[in-house]
Amino acid sequence: MATHDEEEKTTLQPAPESATTPEATVDAGSPGVTPARPSAFEQIRQSVSEDDDAPVGSLTLRKILGGDILSAQMVRSQIWLLLLIVFFITVSVAFRYQCQQDLLEIAQLEKKLTDVKYKALASSSQLTERCRESHVLEMLRQNKDSMLHISTQPPYIVTVPEE
Repeated sequence: MATHDEEEKTTLQPAPESATTPEATVDAGSPGVTPARPSAFEQIRQSVSEDDDAPVGSLTLRKILGGDILSAQMVRSQIWLLLLIVFFITVSVAFRYQCQQDLLEIAQLEKKLTDVKYKALASSSQLTERCRESHVLEMLRQNKDSMLHISTQPPYIVTVPEE
């Protein structure tokens, strides 16, 4: 079926001037009688058929935005390809969104890891400070009830003979 734009482009062809002139009537055989012209509807029907393709130059932005291009035979024959392309674009966008979400989560976890490392370093520093000999001796002096005291004798070296 022809679209409205195709109907506008198809103009009625006027009958040749020779057919309506008196000389033509004389040539037609019967004097004074003009040959019967086909009606306008029949002329349109003869000049336009459903399988006629629209000219390539008739593709305009208005037709694209108006949706006329979606009714074209080319698009109808390639509808599965278009649906496949739309599907792949949707999947691509979904994967990109998921990737961005994962990157944000990784950034948050790295920040947490850095904070935990700093806390562990601070705890290790405090533990090292409390385990120093001078600090332990000071704690022993403060607790007079403790049985622990500093040794006055140097440590002995025990040698074990090797066999």
